[in-house]
Amino acid sequence: MLGLMQEWPLLCHKILDHAGIQHPRREIVSRSIEGPIVRTTYSDIRTRALKVAQRLERDGYGVGDRIATLAWNTARHIEAWYGIMGVGAVYHTLNPRLFPEQLVWIMNHAEDKAIFVDLTFLPLVEKIAAAVPSLKQVIVLTDKAHMPQTALPNAVAYEEWLAEADGDFQWKSLDEGAAAGMCYTSGTTGEPKGVVYSHRSNVLHAMMAAMPDAKGIGSKDIILPVVPMFHANAWGLGQSAPMIGAKLVMPGGKMDGASIYELLDTEKVTFTAAVPTVWLMLLQYLEETGKKLPYLKKVVIGGSACPRAMTKKFQENYDVEVIHAWGMTEMSPLGSLCTMKPEYAGLEGDERLNIEEKQGHAPFGVEMKVTDDENKSLPWNGKTFGRLKVRGPAVAAAYYGGAGKEQFDEEGWFDTGDVAHIDANGYMQITDRAKDVIKSGGEWISTIDLENLAVGHPDVAEAAVIGVRHSKWDERPLLVIVRKPGKEPEKSDILGFMDGKVAKWWMPDDVAFVDEIPHTATGKIQKTTLRKQFSDYRFPTDAEAVR
Repeated sequence: MLGLMQEWPLLCHKILDHAGIQHPRREIVSRSIEGPIVRTTYSDIRTRALKVAQRLERDGYGVGDRIATLAWNTARHIEAWYGIMGVGAVYHTLNPRLFPEQLVWIMNHAEDKAIFVDLTFLPLVEKIAAAVPSLKQVIVLTDKAHMPQTALPNAVAYEEWLAEADGDFQWKSLDEGAAAGMCYTSGTTGEPKGVVYSHRSNVLHAMMAAMPDAKGIGSKDIILPVVPMFHANAWGLGQSAPMIGAKLVMPGGKMDGASIYELLDTEKVTFTAAVPTVWLMLLQYLEETGKKLPYLKKVVIGGSACPRAMTKKFQENYDVEVIHAWGMTEMSPLGSLCTMKPEYAGLEGDERLNIEEKQGHAPFGVEMKVTDDENKSLPWNGKTFGRLKVRGPAVAAAYYGGAGKEQFDEEGWFDTGDVAHIDANGYMQITDRAKDVIKSGGEWISTIDLENLAVGHPDVAEAAVIGVRHSKWDERPLLVIVRKPGKEPEKSDILGFMDGKVAKWWMPDDVAFVDEIPHTATGKIQKTTLRKQFSDYRFPTDAEAVR
């Protein structure tokens, strides 16, 4: 027996329809690439997205075609997203922080037919366009007055191109399982791998992300997605915000502490999200200027582990709730969020921070487990860690083109590559990437725990830990430190600060000071590069190595 309910496919353009009808005058505020602050509404965004779809169809693009975007977070980028999906094509967000050769490889692998590009990145497209044979058209997200001279024969100003459409268009009727978007992993291990989101997975993920025990956002919120749209769907905010009718504040290309603060303050932002490196810049700006955050209520921090000191500073100095989150491109991307269940709601001080250091619990729609190397499930006791595996309706079932088959099993579980443990209340904590965990004397040491502890030192700007070969213990931790400007902590200062806060055998054997720590295109510490940088390093305490 089947239910007698209407067929109503979960299609992304229905999100924008809902926003335009139920929240037509809610603002989308953008710091434009040209400079000025620009204001529009969900009603206008919907109208212009229909024009994008109409114009794309007139130019010969349709169902299944991959249309790239190389752009910052702005209203125009949102219009392009929904217009691409509305004509049945697939938006493909490109990360401008990748090397040109990587972008060429990704665009050719996806066979992108057109690209929407911000003025910032037009010189980059000019360099690589000839190496992408499938690319037919370059649509520059600006108006005629700001359109620069370009040697690209197929380039057009977005506003001029859009003016040729009247918006009399019907969204394409699609199966909810049809591809809606593509995003490639950063490729830190081998070639980048393509993740293909469906309309259904995007809609379900947006619902999951907005739930009270996840981000807990609603129509009264003013949301600033600092995390870029080219970082795994801006963590779902490009869909969740219009779904709930929240005001959006789009930061454009200015990501420094002063520029982010200006938008937080002038637009009275209540909710924001980004990686820890962005918040380090903001917190430094606040400390230098003495400014406060009177309107901000919540900040989601993910992409890499949130240092305990950062959580403490946001909450104690600025009365801002920190939601520590974890996810992956392959998960659309949210996998867990550290909001307080009743079991932990009464905790305060260090006891609460102990929980908030965890990546949190999975929302409905994400299943997770930890296993040993033989795929045996391990207990949820908050201590036993193993390989973290996940499944759900917004989790990838395969990579585009069939790469990485070994990460998916016959029961639908995806091996994240992370090492983690889960406690009895479902709170998961990443202890390392499987390839980064330090194996010392047969025991595992978490580099993330050591990094978060070191960053708590008042003179440390950033910290990374890698395993270095040791003649007796196989590997031992080397702590790599970037000092704060004007500060000169010594090795003894750092190790003295850490002493007694972790097990003795976890303590780094040495500290190396560097001017900067390398990062991936998504802002994560690039430990493969660090390991190469210190490949010839030998611990002074390793008698056999220094002989």
